[in-house]
Amino acid sequence: MKRFSQYTTAKNRTKGNKVKMTELKFKNLSFTDEKDRIKVTLLDYFYFHINKEELGKIGEFKVKKDLISFKDIKKEISERKFSFLVAKNISDLKSIVTGKPAAYIHKNSNIPLIGTNYFGIVDRNSSLIEIKPVTGCNLNCIYCSVNQDKRRTDFVIEKDYLVSELKKVISQKENNNIEIHIGTQGEPLFYSELTSLVKDIKGIKQVKTISIDTNGTLLSEKAIKELEEAGLTRINLSINSLDDKLAKKIAGANYSIKRIKEIAEFITKKTKIGLLIAPVMIPGINEQEMPKLAKFAIGIGAGKNAPPIGIQNFLNYRFGKNPAKEIPFEKFYEKLRQLEKEEDIRLIFNESDFNIVKTKELPKPFSKGDIIHANIVLNGRLKGEKLAAAAGRLISIPNCPDTKKGKIRLKIIRSKHNVFVGTLV
Repeated sequence: MKRFSQYTTAKNRTKGNKVKMTELKFKNLSFTDEKDRIKVTLLDYFYFHINKEELGKIGEFKVKKDLISFKDIKKEISERKFSFLVAKNISDLKSIVTGKPAAYIHKNSNIPLIGTNYFGIVDRNSSLIEIKPVTGCNLNCIYCSVNQDKRRTDFVIEKDYLVSELKKVISQKENNNIEIHIGTQGEPLFYSELTSLVKDIKGIKQVKTISIDTNGTLLSEKAIKELEEAGLTRINLSINSLDDKLAKKIAGANYSIKRIKEIAEFITKKTKIGLLIAPVMIPGINEQEMPKLAKFAIGIGAGKNAPPIGIQNFLNYRFGKNPAKEIPFEKFYEKLRQLEKEEDIRLIFNESDFNIVKTKELPKPFSKGDIIHANIVLNGRLKGEKLAAAAGRLISIPNCPDTKKGKIRLKIIRSKHNVFVGTLV
């Protein structure tokens, strides 16, 4: 079963020389009986359906949690036929978190993991490499640069494929002090293999730091300890206000700042994981919260292996949420310097504070202005957008008709940091 072979065990239960029952058991698939169809859940937060009529053509079957069994059929036949049904129906994959169509990116998909900011691997020519294994979020923050309402597609990546491709990138960096940052368009805790992913990354000898961005709502003491054991180095915890009412307003969802504060203190007092409080300063909304958050961060002992707080400037994005008008960075840093002076707390940091250095640039197969041939492989996250593949890279194509499929000609109009945008020619 090519697509899920690394997750599957199969065995024949026999009676005499006759195959009585063949069981296919999966690590990352589970099954639920829903009248005339079977709901197949992938990686806990994604699902698709297979009609019972289609399954019945393989043979008499039963489902139970992570196991599907077929009567009087050999293992090789049941594997091949069931794999065909999975491949056929997974195109209708949806996110349980957002309810939107989703794509599963795996090693046999022929979909590169470099070229887009949506998912995969993003390298900006430094010792910090960003990985994005999943999309989707449980909050609806008023300042979100992504704005889930405007995104039509979600993505989830097979863990082993992501780790394999990450190793290839690291091998080209010529640096033995790499930080891997897990920062997604959404909440990374929705990646069910997160702990296993961290553990695999920890096993890469060049990696010295593994950090993650999270809103904290899905963290538990148990999950934090498991991440610590796996090798997580730092948690960047998004807290935008210590006031319960304002925190809920900014989160745009049911949100308990009391619980998030408890999680923060657990990290600093019960684990070796470093904690960085990461608020976004939104003009006219939560500016007054910045000194309070800085004092909270220092008070609980945040900043074991990085600064205790990293205040971010709110920026306007065309496809994001914009509850305020952004302020220029000059004015932003002026405000931080004023707060530093008033509160006697350091608030301005640079890459050297995180041990980030410039490294060798990854090869870029295309340059701005190049005319190339590519193959459309996915819908993009935005309406009217497609993603195409060529030379081991993805290229975003905005304003691409839905009727466009297969091979196309593109002009590259953006190629910075191996993130590519093209237009049809």
